[in-house]
Amino acid sequence: MVFHLDRDHVELNQLLKLMGLCDSGGAGKAMVASGAVAVNGRQELRKTCKIHAGDRVEVDGVVIQVRAAG
Repeated sequence: MVFHLDRDHVELNQLLKLMGLCDSGGAGKAMVASGAVAVNGRQELRKTCKIHAGDRVEVDGVVIQVRAAG
């Protein structure tokens, strides 16, 4: 999956919501807190971690490549 970032960053829990991997930002926070999410190959437990263009997010075998829009 590819997410086209149209700003400086997106918070991790919001990215999960925007990509349809959870129903709400709160559900995204719970997913991150459970240890199921990795950013750039490392487990990420900060729910509002800032995700930038070039980052790679993985959750439950789904990979999200974050790219700059445009």
